[in-house]
Amino acid sequence: MLLNRDSCYEVLRARDARFDGAFFVAVKSTKIYCRTVCTAKTPLLKNCTFYSTAAAAENAGYRPCLRCRPELAPGNASVDAVSRLAAIALNRIEDGALSELGVDELAREMGISGRHLRRVIESEFGVSPVQLAQTQRLLLAKRLLTDTNLPVTEIAFASGFSSVRRFNSLFQERYCLSPTQLRRRQNSKEAPFIVCEVSYRPPFDFEGLLNFLSYRACPGVEYVQDGAYRRTASFGKHSGWLEIRQNDEKNTLSIKLSNSLAPVLLSVVARCKRLMDTQADPSIIAATLGELSKGREGVRVPGAFYGFELALRAILGQQVSVKAASTLHGRIVRKFGVAIETPYPQLNRLAPPAETLADLKPDDLSGMGITGSRINSILAISKAMASGALYLEPGQDVEETCRRLKQLPGFGEWTAQYIAMRALAWPDAFLGSDLGIKKALGMTQERQILAYAERWSPWRSYAGMHLWRSLDARPVEQKVLSAPRKKVAKVKA
Repeated sequence: MLLNRDSCYEVLRARDARFDGAFFVAVKSTKIYCRTVCTAKTPLLKNCTFYSTAAAAENAGYRPCLRCRPELAPGNASVDAVSRLAAIALNRIEDGALSELGVDELAREMGISGRHLRRVIESEFGVSPVQLAQTQRLLLAKRLLTDTNLPVTEIAFASGFSSVRRFNSLFQERYCLSPTQLRRRQNSKEAPFIVCEVSYRPPFDFEGLLNFLSYRACPGVEYVQDGAYRRTASFGKHSGWLEIRQNDEKNTLSIKLSNSLAPVLLSVVARCKRLMDTQADPSIIAATLGELSKGREGVRVPGAFYGFELALRAILGQQVSVKAASTLHGRIVRKFGVAIETPYPQLNRLAPPAETLADLKPDDLSGMGITGSRINSILAISKAMASGALYLEPGQDVEETCRRLKQLPGFGEWTAQYIAMRALAWPDAFLGSDLGIKKALGMTQERQILAYAERWSPWRSYAGMHLWRSLDARPVEQKVLSAPRKKVAKVKA
């Protein structure tokens, strides 16, 4: 990433939150690196060096600021900032992929060679994939040492380290103090849960997100109440509950999770970020959407906590109401999900994974109000995901994944695009055949709609959300026709 020194310094002086996480400033006189929103006295330009990632700053010998806490900065969301491949690799590594996989294995999942992955990471970020992963692990450990009272040993393993000795050594090397020394500086209190703060770039329509998720919540697994989203979660042998609230004064989301999920904290937080679309940059998106987003710039695209869960919900939602689909989803969870105890009566089941449903026969799903064709679709995708033939997580080849989805029985273009938008977190998905979008645009021909929607690329997923939202406001035809136009091929209606 190329950084203009003078422009970066002006952002630093302004403490512009829109650039928080886009780059970091390292100060030579203190050997500390900060976020652009740090409240410390602005250093002189001659003492500043700017880095596109925290890993690059640490690799140059700088320590993270204890005041602004770089580990809380939003991810680097601009698609123009780094190549798509590097951005995908960065997201996977930040989500803890290298804690379970080697660099070559991660590369194979991405469809490239290990050598190419190393070259891309080093070219874009100035560090190796392993160094990038080490930085993420250390920043997570620092967060846990600061915000929780978990034992240091548990923190080491929860952060992705396989050895406490290696954790202590690297922590001392990078931060010039031991984990126990940092812990003594804090005032962590004993609690039955962990709280993490995740930053976002304002504006952020959290209420709109809650409304969307509440309407589609699976009974027993998730629910929305009192301004918070809550759900159960399971990762292998670790299961528990979590809650997400907004702290709009700090432009953060507060994620509270049970201590039972501490060993998989990195994965939990990563999925919460995807679900809430925290890495979007509203200013960039709004500049493309124009009048369509005016007054609603904070609208986000709801993601998926689990790709399979979202795909199952999409199948059940075909040609029925949203409420009916939630009811059917709840029946499957009650019959095949695992019971769990939580502090909330509404949360009492773990959603069944693909492996559980893949072993079922059609008769096992009969009598639940699900049509035969939907049952065939459910079993087909369950088998595809359980076998590893299909992987519904961000970072996949969207075109290839949609092609594979449409080869399954009952999966058409609408379902594939919906899954791409939410499970794959693809910002340019578009449901041209959707009845709500047709109504919002006042158009009936799908080809005409797709051609018209080209003006909103590469943010058509956000355009779709705005079109759905517009149905509850004044007619969208009055608004979208004045949106910035891109040259598109003329299509006969």
